[in-house]
Amino acid sequence: MDDHLLHIRHRTEYRYAFPVRFGTHRLVMRPREGHDLRVESHQLSVSPEASVTWTRDIFGNSVAWARMEGESTTLEVISEVVVRRFFDPSSPPTFDHSPSAYPPEYDGIEQGVAAAYLAPVFPEETQALQGWLTSLPKPTDFPSIEAFVVRLTECIKDAVKYQRRESKGVQSPGSTLALGSGSCRDSATLMMETLRHLGIAARFASGYLDCPATRAARGSTHAWTEVYFPHLGWRGFDPTTGRVCDHRHIVTGTSHHPRGVMPLSGRYSGPANAFLSMSVGVEFSSPETSIA
Repeated sequence: MDDHLLHIRHRTEYRYAFPVRFGTHRLVMRPREGHDLRVESHQLSVSPEASVTWTRDIFGNSVAWARMEGESTTLEVISEVVVRRFFDPSSPPTFDHSPSAYPPEYDGIEQGVAAAYLAPVFPEETQALQGWLTSLPKPTDFPSIEAFVVRLTECIKDAVKYQRRESKGVQSPGSTLALGSGSCRDSATLMMETLRHLGIAARFASGYLDCPATRAARGSTHAWTEVYFPHLGWRGFDPTTGRVCDHRHIVTGTSHHPRGVMPLSGRYSGPANAFLSMSVGVEFSSPETSIA
């Protein structure tokens, strides 16, 4: 077993043409801890100065609520965290349990919770998605649900060209398929909806990806899909890269809906034309390296 310390700096800045007043903002930026990851330290700074209250939402995510006083032409949030990851670099993720047969059978005590992860977020697009669902390999043609989900991850990677979008929200699955392009959160939403239509519990995951772009200070936040397998639990799949998630995927939040884990959300009051721009940057380094 090997463990690695990682320093993550996540900076978000909003700029306005005129001074505006900010409502309470919701921040989902602290990584989720577990057997594979531990938060060693976390520092959150907000400008203009804010009082911050921490809570844990219904999905088990750590959520910070920032309340700012006065007016400003900028809003800057910086999250700096050091995490310790536990993994064996020589052993890729495996499904080390008895394969799950399709359709999945969830334990009786889990069915009430699983229902929230089986209901489509875009039920109005059910009919529009039939062509897409028909074009996919059939889950029953695979030896296990896990094998099918791996193939679905690859199918979405092939069908959707990655396109970075700074605009809020996600595209609907129908829009992503029609355009043939989308951001990581659009691909994650398409995969989540596809699985739910097939009766497989899935949720939206947001966080960071340890990749060359992030190491070169050109990174941003990332999103993928997690699937619940009977007797195995939640496992991550990244349709943007077409791969099973591993230690490089660092989760900050999971939810039954993409809106539930937006890194930063809130309102401001001021002139209608006040908003100028938003910028997001994520940088990774070793804890000993100072990030300016």
